[in-house]
Amino acid sequence: MTTTQRPRTPDSHAFSKRPYDLVKEFVIALGVVSLLTVGLAVIFSSPDEPAITMSGWAKADPADVVATATGELAGTTTSATYGPPYNHNADGQSVLGIPLQKLGGVRIPVDSAALVLQPLADQVGSPAVTGALARWRAAASSQRTAWATAYADALAKAPGGDPAQVPAGDYGPVPNLTAAFLDVARSGYLEGSLTSSGNFYGGDQTRSLLLLSDGAYLEDRAVAQQLGGDQWGMMNETGNYPGQPWMWLYTFWYQVKPFSTSENADAQVWALMMLLTLALMLLPLIPGLRDIPRWIPLHRLIWRDYYRTHPRL
Repeated sequence: MTTTQRPRTPDSHAFSKRPYDLVKEFVIALGVVSLLTVGLAVIFSSPDEPAITMSGWAKADPADVVATATGELAGTTTSATYGPPYNHNADGQSVLGIPLQKLGGVRIPVDSAALVLQPLADQVGSPAVTGALARWRAAASSQRTAWATAYADALAKAPGGDPAQVPAGDYGPVPNLTAAFLDVARSGYLEGSLTSSGNFYGGDQTRSLLLLSDGAYLEDRAVAQQLGGDQWGMMNETGNYPGQPWMWLYTFWYQVKPFSTSENADAQVWALMMLLTLALMLLPLIPGLRDIPRWIPLHRLIWRDYYRTHPRL
């Protein structure tokens, strides 16, 4: 009977040796990776644009601030007429006659006039502002609307929307209120006043964003950065850099009719995406769709080696 002896395990000390500096290798690897990271970031990263502030808006386009404040007082801005979840001034978007926006209810009540009046009311020591606020609050609702609407029309006709070029008229305290509002915006106080009024912690940006979006300045900046709705802005980063590619299917529908010209585009695109999602989830159960792989056996081409050995499957 013969026995097979296991080969003897070589002694590790018998192998040749060479010096190895682990710290040196780590430093070299760290340096190479750092240089690659910085280089690739410079080449491929998107620019870090500074945030738009109320103070920056007021300094860059004061006429737009005055026009927006006047629209808020008149109740004609986008947020003032948006409907739920901010107010009851419209039913909002619907699908097949179902008022989806209205069904959600007013969960974040926002008074458009308060976006202007509340920061002004916080100012103390200004008799002109106090008197203008008192006159505004003492007037009837119809009178307030008439004042603000008349001033908004006059601003629209003035060269460049300049309040200084508006002819005299029955505008009530609106010119004084909007001029004071512009001063508050320039000072930087407006930003904190609006964000601190939303909740206990003072971090609610809803009111400031609504006010900013009611003006033309934000939209103009967005379009300049290739972020408009008709520029695939929902999936782009600043400056038309490639953004979230997984959003292309959602954004695509906004570029084609009837969605691109519909007032209910948001609700319609949402409903369509829900249908597409359900179709994908229920694909194995939908007759016809589930038979496509059998009619177009693309999978057999991809897995041809397997099917070559399993021809009956």
